[in-house]
Amino acid sequence: MADTTQLKYATLNEIDAIHATLRQSFRAGKLRSIAARKVQILQLAYLIQDNHDRFKEAFAADLGRPALETALLELDATIGDCKIAYDGVEKWARTEKAPFSLNFFPMRPVIRKEPKGVVLSISPFNYPVWLALGPMIGAIAAGNCFVLKPSELSPAVSGLIAELVPKYLDPDVVRIVLGAVPETTRLLELPWAHILYTGSGRVAKIVCAAAAKTLTPVSTELGGKSPVVIDPKCDLQTAAKRIMWGKCVNAGQTCVAPDYILVPEDAQDKVVQALKATHDEFYPTGPSTAGVFGRIVNHAHFRRLKGLLDRSAGEIAFGGETNENDKYISPTIVKNVKGDDSLMSEELFGPILPIVPVKNVDEAIAFINDRDNPLTLYVFSQDAAFKAKVFDNTLSGSAVANDTLVHCAVDGLPFGGIGPSGSGYHTRKYTFDLFTHLRSSLDSPAWVDAIFGSRFPPYTAKKESFLKSLLGVKLPPRPRQLANGTDQVGKGN
Repeated sequence: MADTTQLKYATLNEIDAIHATLRQSFRAGKLRSIAARKVQILQLAYLIQDNHDRFKEAFAADLGRPALETALLELDATIGDCKIAYDGVEKWARTEKAPFSLNFFPMRPVIRKEPKGVVLSISPFNYPVWLALGPMIGAIAAGNCFVLKPSELSPAVSGLIAELVPKYLDPDVVRIVLGAVPETTRLLELPWAHILYTGSGRVAKIVCAAAAKTLTPVSTELGGKSPVVIDPKCDLQTAAKRIMWGKCVNAGQTCVAPDYILVPEDAQDKVVQALKATHDEFYPTGPSTAGVFGRIVNHAHFRRLKGLLDRSAGEIAFGGETNENDKYISPTIVKNVKGDDSLMSEELFGPILPIVPVKNVDEAIAFINDRDNPLTLYVFSQDAAFKAKVFDNTLSGSAVANDTLVHCAVDGLPFGGIGPSGSGYHTRKYTFDLFTHLRSSLDSPAWVDAIFGSRFPPYTAKKESFLKSLLGVKLPPRPRQLANGTDQVGKGN
């Protein structure tokens, strides 16, 4: 199991040498051409495809992950992301013309899509392929050299990635650094063109503080407590199936997993009944059966979750079984949970789902707004007005109606948080954008000075008047009301 798998960590000198090598490779333009980028992206896809079974075994060792979940959520999804980037990179990287302007079009203003340089991604244990190799795809597509620091908490998968990457990809442009706190600390002491960190808010503060010393820009994906607001008039059978799936996949160790449910008090028991029926349908032989339900990543995380559950003043509606030796916690629904309960004190990141009864949707909205902005907000309702009321009066990274998790897989949608749940956006083209510098450029011909020559000294009133006629802006009519809603009096047009 993961607790006994050993990794060979990089030395601090090796980290320095890797950084220096990739900086030289970037300056040499190893990935300047689109063709070179596509070779690496395609090689990465074959890395996964050729080693599908080995990855499944590694996921089983680290997380007790069922093979179907591994294939659907990680392996096939990442291969798909490779294909999207392979097909799209030429268009993504194409220089864009600026919007037409009568004043400036002779200067041929454009936006060049250029790589930032040598970038670093620090990835988490819970999705150790998709959240590790996904950023790699986008960074390579953008033409960057890339260093990945995978999680030491998923050593079987991280070790496999470290073994395979140099066999399939050019070590002059992509490197893996295995390690824990000392190695990550050394990485953060070095200057990078960009850092993407995925993990907890506590560690994100450390990463951002360290990066500030070298003025390295940082994007973060941090999770948080993603609520589920249930309209009691919704299709409860479908809602229960999708909520339970979103909570039970990877044993709840998903940054966008439903973290708690908000539902009117008089509908709480119906929701519990629907969730229990779904649970029994999902696990006819019981979730403790090997290969049908995941396990907690390590004993420390198991004890953290068990402690939160043991201290809860809520009522366990079903589940609650634990086995520390197996790092197993059954899918658990806890009802009648209050806002100050232990289960509401932090992101759960496990298969425990509290239900917080509220009076109505207004109280649910207030409950959400009294807490940190979540990475995702889920609403289950067939009522357009109900959904709009919740979404329009809250803030979250994503706003999803009548499903869970699947928004992360939709090509064309950005994935990212807001405030404490993260900053920046990634997945597919948005990862390309994250690691791309938009470089403004123009080429101004000499004859333009026949028009814009008035910008040069000596300055005169005549020149100012001419420039104002050429470049001045005519505003729309003045608003009849001020921002505070009062009528304007005695103002000119």
